[in-house]
Amino acid sequence: MYVNHSQLVPDEVLQRLSREPAPGAQPEPSARHTTEQAEAATLTRHAELLVFDCRQTQSLPGLRIEDPEAAQDVAVQRCAEETAQMLRFLQEAFQRNSIDGAGMTLLSSVHYGRRFNNAMWNGLQAVYGDGDGALFVDFTRGADVIGCVLAHGLTQHTLQLDYAGEAGGLKESLSDCLGAMFRQWRLQHDAAGADWRIGCEVIGPVLQQRGCTCLRDMSDPGGAHCLAPQPVQYAQLQPGLDPHSASGPPNLAFCSACRQLGGYSWEGVGQAWWRVLATTGPAPRLGLAEFAARTRQAAAELFGPASGAVSAVDAGWRNVGL
Repeated sequence: MYVNHSQLVPDEVLQRLSREPAPGAQPEPSARHTTEQAEAATLTRHAELLVFDCRQTQSLPGLRIEDPEAAQDVAVQRCAEETAQMLRFLQEAFQRNSIDGAGMTLLSSVHYGRRFNNAMWNGLQAVYGDGDGALFVDFTRGADVIGCVLAHGLTQHTLQLDYAGEAGGLKESLSDCLGAMFRQWRLQHDAAGADWRIGCEVIGPVLQQRGCTCLRDMSDPGGAHCLAPQPVQYAQLQPGLDPHSASGPPNLAFCSACRQLGGYSWEGVGQAWWRVLATTGPAPRLGLAEFAARTRQAAAELFGPASGAVSAVDAGWRNVGL
């Protein structure tokens, strides 16, 4: 049975931060969760979304909020709005009806745990912590965070990648790519004008004071301003590397290709990435070299073998040694 439990902030980073606690911060709850799901994901013609309030517990999904987009709770309202926009993005950019392609109802829970410093997809739904106010703030503040979390649901219903080795790194990278494209779509930023940073809006004041501006930077994976610097070259990947770290080279390849081609990421290079994601079928052990070859082929099929898109995709992968 395919298991998909993916979180935004790597455990290694949380463990490192816990050894240097921020003033006033409390120990992080673990990423464990109960699975007392009140409502299972359902299939509908048009995708719906449901938002729940965990009320600082780890019992999922929590109390259902009626009419969440009109709620007084900012986190509830923001979660509902950005999730709805993500559904719209998938439909408009990729003609995808929800994350499963068949109108799956999306469940999201906010206020998970007490000062919980993470966001995650647990195989059934999206889950967002409030942050501790020092290291991190409310994880619903980042459109790219919400996009990244929901993208893990997309890979669950498409490639079904293993969460280890190159496949795990690819899984994390695809979530970052989709999260970045979603944020750029929301802001109407083209590839040249986008900052390509993941998680800027959820970095708390203590980490900002240390010079940290994001979780990851797709344009500069190894940058000192990243909370979790990553390898840049494919040759730097070692067996057993955390998937969040292994996503550095494919992230840079995607960003580089988008910048070379220009325009909106989701209209150009993003279409090649999407074709591989959506049409390959289950490929649990798909490696980066094979994925790179498939995106090159997809770009040629979509835009023509002599197109700028093919050149950009090829250059992006060569930039990281693939």
